[in-house]
Amino acid sequence: MENSDNKEVVLVACGSFNPITNMHLRLFELARDYLHETGKYKVVKGIISPVGDTYKKKGLISAHHRVTMARLATESSDWVEVDDWESSQKQWQETIKVLRYHQGKLQDAYSANYCEEEATLSKPGQKRKREAGSQLPVRKNRPSSGTEGAPQVKILCGTDLLESFQVPGLWKPEDIKEIVSNHGMVCITRFGTSAQKFIYESDVLWRYKENIDLVEEWITNDISATKIRRALRRGQSVRYLVPDVVQDYIEKYNLYTAESEEKNRDVNLAPLQKYARKPRKN
Repeated sequence: MENSDNKEVVLVACGSFNPITNMHLRLFELARDYLHETGKYKVVKGIISPVGDTYKKKGLISAHHRVTMARLATESSDWVEVDDWESSQKQWQETIKVLRYHQGKLQDAYSANYCEEEATLSKPGQKRKREAGSQLPVRKNRPSSGTEGAPQVKILCGTDLLESFQVPGLWKPEDIKEIVSNHGMVCITRFGTSAQKFIYESDVLWRYKENIDLVEEWITNDISATKIRRALRRGQSVRYLVPDVVQDYIEKYNLYTAESEEKNRDVNLAPLQKYARKPRKN
């Protein structure tokens, strides 16, 4: 039975989605099932946030195409949507800034709902109700600030994100701390992976390990965007690895070729450029 005291959660997945795959979509379903089974959370929304072109990852095609494919892939979902704020920014955005943006957006929406609700209740004979078409429920006993009742944004990821925390120059330590302490992570793992090891070897992750939910993926699937791009370059079928509408879109625009895979080949990733240490003056 659903508990009205369960903490509402919005899952945000950041990444290239180059292209989006069926496995990307499965991550959301696995995470929602797990969080609901804990009896502590209610997942109210999932958000896919494709990275911008300025990330400069090798083989990264235009954000316009990646966002469009993600939207096509989620057309049939009643709870997962695509947000293009990150991809539309002129400069690369750190993951923590994306999480802050979505948390702030949720808080603003809940504050607005709270003020409207109070105004409605101040009229004689009016009953508390949910606004038509609103995706954010109006709840009873809302705190006076109107922000504390907003859902908590958690980052949804795979084990590879935990592993990337150990790559020198890829993440700012203070960003990692803010992600796990203020938001939390839902990490989909596979049998035999070393998620627990990554947490153990990081003092920050270990300190906030209670905020990291590890979800075992028992029905294993080795689909990856890298392997799909390789198959496409070789003229091999990727049907049933990506949604049919995504495959049709890829074929229509001939998106993944030997030439596209060479894009950004000799360019460092944006974080490595941004966090590179400047040489000391003698």
